[in-house]
Amino acid sequence: MPHSYEHAYKANDQNEDGIRLQKILAQAGFGSRRKCEQIITEGRVEVDGELVTELGSRVDPKHQQIRVDGSRIHVNDRHITLILNKPKKVLSTMDDPKGRFTLRDIIGDKYERVFHMGRLDYDSEGLILMTDDGELAQHVMHPKYQVKKTYIATIEGKIGGNVCRRLVTQGVRLKDGVISFDHCAIIDQNREHTIVKVILHSGRNRIVRRAFGAIGFPVRRLVRVQIGPIKLGDVKPGSFRIMSQVELKSLEKAVEL
Repeated sequence: MPHSYEHAYKANDQNEDGIRLQKILAQAGFGSRRKCEQIITEGRVEVDGELVTELGSRVDPKHQQIRVDGSRIHVNDRHITLILNKPKKVLSTMDDPKGRFTLRDIIGDKYERVFHMGRLDYDSEGLILMTDDGELAQHVMHPKYQVKKTYIATIEGKIGGNVCRRLVTQGVRLKDGVISFDHCAIIDQNREHTIVKVILHSGRNRIVRRAFGAIGFPVRRLVRVQIGPIKLGDVKPGSFRIMSQVELKSLEKAVEL
């Protein structure tokens, strides 16, 4: 492998700005230095897409991507990813010149570099993911990875199962094209309203409200409860928590990071 990363990095072994790869792996929780050296020599580590098997290699974890067995590693929680529950009447932005409530009012000033991955409209509620990891955000929001989003919608009126089936099998035509749901199921209903679970991967604006509205069933309330493998869980409206490493790895796997 004449052009492998390990050859290119031999001349950089003495770079004082770099950190030895086995030390980085140890800091990331892969075991003792000796165990991490074994992981490297077994050919399980990549840096910027190139296989590294030489123990003397130095790496800059702030600017280079390190993977073990195909999964990105995180050193000292360098990136922060948040799970936030947006209430109604809060803008999915960090600032508003009109002085309305924004996501910044929920998370405060501690996480200055964090931004939201996708939006919810002003009157909708529920899960918003926030991060300072640009690569993660790009993958989560890119249509290529078809990240599914789950909503609980309260619909005005009583609808039948045939309406849900139509929205999945045929879809509905809107001004910006046909939209169909990946899943639609009635959870509960009475004479006045129907509660529906909807799953779809489209990122188009107000898509659930527009789809039901187009067939004569306005949405009274809309709550997003899941994005990919990440669930809103017990995060209360107007609050947030830091995503666990287990959750983060599951999200990265879902978007092929």
